Amino acid sequence: MFRTGTSPDHGESGAKAHFHALEALYASAPINDLFRSRLEIVGEGESRITFEVNKGLHHAAAAAHGTVYFKMLDDAAFYAANSLVSDRFLLTTGFNLHFTKPIKSGQVVAHGRWVSGKRRVFVAEASLVDEEGDEIGRGTGTFMRSHIPLSGLPGYQVSG
Repeated sequence: MFRTGTSPDHGESGAKAHFHALEALYASAPINDLFRSRLEIVGEGESRITFEVNKGLHHAAAAAHGTVYFKMLDDAAFYAANSLVSDRFLLTTGFNLHFTKPIKSGQVVAHGRWVSGKRRVFVAEASLVDEEGDEIGRGTGTFMRSHIPLSGLPGYQVSG
């Protein structure tokens, strides 16, 4: 397995540097050694994760296990929300997901979008789309500011 991410460019500042630092943070998370995935912060309040589903991620009935759906939906929604917060790491406080279609293999894209909140609690949603353009899952999460500074996390490095 591999982890990918975009390292912050030297001399970057503001939102773009924050976005690239979040991408690097995602890539540095040990859980991502288990999933072939790549995060892009598309813009303020918007993220995209691209990943591959293969038989190593299947349940006994030969389709992707629900943990894959949850992980990618939660991450896409989380990073969409955390793109609006440059000082603290957010925590997932709740997540509701819907499985809309099983998938056996292929590339899947998780699209995350901030919905509301800008102070303490944030709401964001995400959807999973397969190679045919069909939605295979959807979810909505709530995220709360933690006491964990982003700047204290080893994977989050903003160059300025």
